[in-house]
Amino acid sequence: MFALIYDTHELDKPFKRVLSMHKSRETAERALKKRMARLGKKKVWECDTRIVWLKEKIKPGYGVTENAFSTWRPGEKIPYGETHPDGD
Repeated sequence: MFALIYDTHELDKPFKRVLSMHKSRETAERALKKRMARLGKKKVWECDTRIVWLKEKIKPGYGVTENAFSTWRPGEKIPYGETHPDGD
């Protein structure tokens, strides 16, 4: 399942709170856009929220560590821009 997690990228805070669960990346992206609008933010990183693939179904509100999720679902096609740097 795809999920939105609250992630401030602080190493001393390994637990990331699950905000919502979604059956597809598309619905997770729509939920992320709604969250960005609700927070009045224009950039994803300003919301401290990201989309991940959870290895197990977890209820929103629970915390997960990096071992419980990955950025991409196994077998999912990763966009070209995510696999190649923008610069040199």
